[in-house]
Parts: sequence; structure tokens; C-alpha cells
Amino acid sequence: MRIFTATLATETNTFSPICVDRRAFEASLYAPPGKHPETPTLCSAPITVGRRLAAEKGFDLIEGTAAWADPAGLVNRLTYEGLRDEILDQLRATLPVDAVVLGLHGAMVADGYEDTEGDFLTRVRDIVGPDVLVCAELDPHSHLTAKRLAAADFFVYFKEFPHTDFVDRAEDLWRIALDTLAGRVKPAMSVFDCRMIDVYPTSREPMRSFVDKIMRMEAADPDILSISVVHGFMAGDVPEMGTKMVVLTDGKPDKGAVLARELGLELFAKRGTFIMPQINEREAVSRALAAANGPVVIADTWDNPGGGTAGDATVLLAELLTQGAKDTAVGTIWDPMAVQICMAAGEGARIQLRFGAKSAPGTGNPIDGIVKVIRLVRNAQMRFGESFAPFGDAAHIQLNGIDIILNSTRAQSFDPSLFSVMGIEPTSRKILVIKSTNHFYASFAPIASEILYCSAGTPYPNNPARTAYRRAPRDIWPMADNPHGDAQGAA
Repeated sequence: MRIFTATLATETNTFSPICVDRRAFEASLYAPPGKHPETPTLCSAPITVGRRLAAEKGFDLIEGTAAWADPAGLVNRLTYEGLRDEILDQLRATLPVDAVVLGLHGAMVADGYEDTEGDFLTRVRDIVGPDVLVCAELDPHSHLTAKRLAAADFFVYFKEFPHTDFVDRAEDLWRIALDTLAGRVKPAMSVFDCRMIDVYPTSREPMRSFVDKIMRMEAADPDILSISVVHGFMAGDVPEMGTKMVVLTDGKPDKGAVLARELGLELFAKRGTFIMPQINEREAVSRALAAANGPVVIADTWDNPGGGTAGDATVLLAELLTQGAKDTAVGTIWDPMAVQICMAAGEGARIQLRFGAKSAPGTGNPIDGIVKVIRLVRNAQMRFGESFAPFGDAAHIQLNGIDIILNSTRAQSFDPSLFSVMGIEPTSRKILVIKSTNHFYASFAPIASEILYCSAGTPYPNNPARTAYRRAPRDIWPMADNPHGDAQGAA
């Protein structure tokens, strides 16, 4: 048995000014055949899990290129076409194959390609023909389109947000794929459009109970192979944006359709209750300073590079300086030029530096001051579950008693190792400021005395009811009050 696997993934915030070219993939993950590391990088988990299963079960795994770029704006057309065609050429050279198992994100948009995953999957299907299994693992912060459904046999999405389960879901993907090839199951996808867009952190209620429920249903009913919530990605201005329910059954699409609708309407009935309560920067800093114990973690939720923003907003830092905060560490502010200046100055230097707030309106103003360069690290990286996330050449500076990490590769704040690798012991600080919506939670919650979610500035289009969409549907909640009509009462 011969199975081909590859990864092509990024998350596109179509409102972000940061365009993605090949260098962005090379900075995050570009691994041609034979070069993929032993640990997965989020969307490349199907490769590492497949590698282990091939060794255990004796099938031939042919690895194609793995490419992942940290979320940003529009992908350069030649970059997408080049990486796509590189993988497709590898697939052609591999034929015949019994299956194609892919790692995708689901929210990539390239110049000239509104539905890149649909384009890619359609081309894969054209190469292998109608009888070869094609499946993929995807991030739930994505778009599910008719074109993708027509091209693939089945999809499995991460269930958790933060995405702590990407390896577990890759295991599910491979289990279903191998069972299908062995003739033990016949996967059938059923989809329900929830006609809404929201944010669904599984670290809190009500989403925690909802995910626990669908996992119990999977375990209890042999007809159910997988249940996924496609959260949607509100910063992706595309026609099929929105939340979907996907139920994968063993040859029972009608049963799957009924269940997908029931679950989708249940989710819709709870709309607007999922996201974490947020406060502004003045209240966040005041509350953190008044706290009896630390570290208090302030999450700068909407300047999250994991959602495609630059990660260079200074609104929170400016407020910390205004209120005279000390014993505080900020990680990170993206400013490659400032990092270069610090690298040239060297550790221990005191220099005049302007940094931050270069990318877009709504990110605050650049910070000016005499800073001390404390530590410089080339090719810095932090942990993210079983993987590592690079944040590039980085500088730890001090300004008015505040420790600040400047980075050159955009990355959200996944883990406290972000601070420790730069010489900052995170548990020794009263306040930690991080840039992330919720992926930080699993690793920061154990050390935090309190977590404050802060909405500071407007680097991210975080209110769909007011976002100036041009392509996204307007007949979904919250743009429309009641898109299901009386059907919502059935939930």
C-alpha cells in the first residue's frame, strides 16, 4: 500500500497589511521531502503521525513538501502556485497511490485564489482520479466550501481551541483513512451551515461542554466516525465564511445530516455567549497593578499574530508606561528593524530606540526611549505543545523598568518559554503581557494568578456586525439577527 502525504497551510487575514511570500514559509516551515523534523508544526501533524504508522503497519509513506507560514495577509500568487505545483509534481511522480493524506489549514487566500484549498484539492483529485482516497486534517478557524467537499472524501478538524489536540486529530484522520482502505468503513460527510460567525474557546463554557459532548457521541455510537465544528474565520472576507458542523458517519449520510443539523442549531442557540469577557487597556493595567499576587497575564487578544495581525501594537505597553508599571514583561512586539539595531548594538548597550506600531492604523504609536539591551538570541523559538514555534532573531530590552521582547518573525505567545528563552523568568514577574486570543491558555493558566483578556486598539476586525466585508455573506449572525427563522427554536 502506497500513501502520499504533504502539507500546505497558512491562515489568511484578508484585512492584514502583511503579505505572505515564499520567505514567510521558509521562516516558519519549509521542509522538502526528507527534511521534515520529527516534531509536527500544527498542520503538518499528518506527516509525523503517518511516518510512525507506516513503520508500525508496513505501508509505504511517500512524503511530499511541508510548507507552513505564520498567519498574515494575502499570499503572493506565485508563492502559492509554486508551492502547490511543487507538491502536485511530487504526487504525479509518486503514482500510483492508494491514498493522499494532507495537512491543510483551511483559511488560506492567495492573490487570484479565493479558495486555495479548494483549488489544491481539486487538482489533487484530478491527478489521482475518482477512486483514490483523499482526506485532510484542518484547523477549525477555516472556511468549508462546496468545492472542497466535492474534491475530498473526508475532513477531520481540530476540536480544541487552543489547538492542543492537533496530533490527536491527526491520529483520528489516519485511523479513519486506514480503516477505509481496509474496507472496514465507508466515510460519508454531512454538513450543516450554522449561519453564524463567532469565537469558540474550548477552555471555558459553554464550548467546553459542547466539545465534551461530541466526543462522548463519537465514543458511544459506532456509526459516527468523527464530529467537527468548523469555527470559521471572521477575518477572512470570502463568500463561504462562517461556522459549519461536520458529521462523518460510516455510510449513513442521512443520519449524519440530522445530527449535524441538531448540533448546529444547538450551537446557534448559544451564539454570543462563547467568547471571553474583555476589558480595555486602562482597566486591564489597573487591575493587574492592584492584584495581590502575580503573575497576572494580560492577553492582548486582538493584536494576535495567530490571527494574521502584525503583532506590533503598542497600546497596552503605552498604558503600562503611563501607569508606571514595574516588574512587568511584554512578549512580544514585532519589529525586525529594531531587532537589527539591537543586534548591532550588542548586549549591555544603552541606545535610543523607536519601536512598534509600524504596520497599520489602530495599533498605537511607536515607542521612543533609551533602552538597555539585555539579551540577544538568534533564531529564537518557544514551545507549543509537542512542537516548537519560531519567533526569529529576538532582543530582550528594558525601558523604564519594563522588560520587552522584540521579535523578527511574527508569532503569537504560545508558551512561557517565550520569556525564559530570552532570560526572563516568567513566574517572577507581577505582570506578563502576551499577544494571543486563546492559544496561550493551556500553558499560561497553570502559572497565572489571574488572566485578563484585553481589547486594545483595532488591529483586527473583531466585530463582524461592523466589519466592512465585501465578499463574506451578510445573511448570517451577527450581521443578520435571525438567519434560521423559526428553525432555531428546534434546538
